[in-house]
Amino acid sequence: MKNKSLLFVIIVSLSLFVLWGCPKKAEVTTAPETPQATAPKEEPKAAPMKEEAKPEVKEEVKEKAPAAAAGLQPIYFDFDKSFIRDDAKAVMKANADWLKANPKVKIKIEGNCDERGTKEYNQALGQRRATSAKKYLTDMGIAAGRISLISYGKEKPVCTESTESCWQKNRRDDFVAQ
Repeated sequence: MKNKSLLFVIIVSLSLFVLWGCPKKAEVTTAPETPQATAPKEEPKAAPMKEEAKPEVKEEVKEKAPAAAAGLQPIYFDFDKSFIRDDAKAVMKANADWLKANPKVKIKIEGNCDERGTKEYNQALGQRRATSAKKYLTDMGIAAGRISLISYGKEKPVCTESTESCWQKNRRDDFVAQ
């Protein structure tokens, strides 16, 4: 009898552990996040892209993106990644400089993904991308209270073709003045 009870407790415990670890719907918020007590997990650095391999973002695509304040430009991400790429660091510095020059402006960082992946996964990835950009800006001296986040996942594409160059345009963070 004791062995059956022990086996039952182990099975129930393992079941709860497995269910606890299952992905949940990503929480999307426009309210500023509170800083976490633990440091976020660093993602491995991707090998730099060759100059000719970098996708171009055409002017017509930029026009379809949400209206950003003058001086705030979007940044782009590698597939399934949320770290700030080397080519986006100059854009982030320019965005931080613009925010420092306009201290009363609050912004919303909108995380976006390409069409691949489930809705829930892309919501979470978009949130991680927006959080990564927020951390980068706060590390550059921008007050966290001026920045709100939202993830649109794959719901707001600027390009709808199923090609790598189109997907690259959709893997982005937009910076919108509020």
